[in-house]
Amino acid sequence: MGLHKIKFFAGRGSRYLAEKIVECYGTTLGDSDVLEFSDGEFQPAYNESIRGCTVFVIQSTFPPTDNLMELLMMIDAAHRASAHRVIAVIPYFGWARQDRKDRPRVSIGAKLVANMLHAAGADRVMTMDLHADQIQGFFDIPVDHLYASGIFVPYIKSLNIEDLSLAAPDMGGAKRASAYSKYLGTPMIICHKQREKANVVGQMTAIGEVEGRNVIILDDMIDTAGTITKAADMMMERGAKSVRAAVTHPVLSGPAYERIANSALCEVMVTDTIPLRADKDTSKFTVLSVAEIFADVISRVYDYKEISSRFIF
Repeated sequence: MGLHKIKFFAGRGSRYLAEKIVECYGTTLGDSDVLEFSDGEFQPAYNESIRGCTVFVIQSTFPPTDNLMELLMMIDAAHRASAHRVIAVIPYFGWARQDRKDRPRVSIGAKLVANMLHAAGADRVMTMDLHADQIQGFFDIPVDHLYASGIFVPYIKSLNIEDLSLAAPDMGGAKRASAYSKYLGTPMIICHKQREKANVVGQMTAIGEVEGRNVIILDDMIDTAGTITKAADMMMERGAKSVRAAVTHPVLSGPAYERIANSALCEVMVTDTIPLRADKDTSKFTVLSVAEIFADVISRVYDYKEISSRFIF
């Protein structure tokens, strides 16, 4: 049992998920609010004492940037209010695609966000399915990197799909697809794409047997859904029986919802690290909650227990 009292707080963008996490943990969210100024400036505040407490602040950093700024300010406020430890729980870590200089004169956004979290006073970070594993090395504080495989694998097994193949939508996703295929004992397909520019996919082809297979495409995020819908349509043209997708973070910007609705995908499995929009067609989506995994890992971290046994692979 941790020596210091535990308290949970949520940013406005992830309150829906934080409520589920604390319910699984067996407690309630602490009392906090945000003072808003007429020009858009805001100031988070804790409405109860957190002195000497282990404080978990839950907030995904999806757009707008206010979500990141609110998280940083909540960490800073907790640090200044004499919390014993402040742990940032970031189910979706935004800016993760900016993990290197892929062209001249650009920022490495993921490293900058890591520096800001450390500067704000975070003692630890907990996140899920980073776009690139090496982002953990950008931090000088401990990072607990959780995997959605613990949610997706049991669900995929429950579907009892025959002639199942798992696919990576690009070369970068091959490691993830390989881990799933080894665990489930299924063949693997790799899609090779050529981008015309950011968020625009040019030509695409598949490496592996597609014909007569029920395919599940695996990825860490869907943004504009250009890659994943193009891959699904291409596989159906090549004789696949069906195509599904299992994607951790439903960023879903621009025409993503419309593309998925009009694509060959019959089901898109996502988690609740980012909420789906209520005003869009979500009939193809199956939302699986990460709350139980986060609640369990939070309990282990608080009690100084190991967490590696919590993961399938």
